[in-house]
Amino acid sequence: MSEYVSSTKPGQLTRFVGKHVMYVYDAGWQYEMYIKNDRTIDYRVHSGIVGGRWVRDQPVHLVRLSDDVCKVSWEEPTGTTVSVSINFAERRAHGVIFFPQWLAMEPQKTACFQNEHLDAMRQYRDAGPTYPRVIIDQFATVVFVEDAGVDNEDVVACAPCELPEGYALRRN
Repeated sequence: MSEYVSSTKPGQLTRFVGKHVMYVYDAGWQYEMYIKNDRTIDYRVHSGIVGGRWVRDQPVHLVRLSDDVCKVSWEEPTGTTVSVSINFAERRAHGVIFFPQWLAMEPQKTACFQNEHLDAMRQYRDAGPTYPRVIIDQFATVVFVEDAGVDNEDVVACAPCELPEGYALRRN
């Protein structure tokens, strides 16, 4: 886990904290993010090259870009770096993901509950190869938004494959 220089200003983030969103990238990959508090997120990947992956208590930088736009950025123990901007008013997002080469070659190694495999993720990262990085830079449509409250442990509590039928198809 990286040490962060604080970019989070809790007083500016109250409208984003507690948001639970699902978004679909233009490539068709579906992700789900819960902004658990001003320092952490939980997320699930429903489809895409790391489909089946889910993570709880991921430390993040969370910043307000405008009244309706926030940016969430983090580095994972896999060596992957992610930054997602969410425009709640326009229901659009933009994400850039920097996958290390090892993960691009064997994404199935991360399609698990990361929290139970942190040592393995670090071993894969350290074994590499890291470069060249595979950069995914795409827009997404926000298909579902709800307020789930702060630090709600029930929002992302199981693997995507354990969710009720139709869960990932919810739209509002």
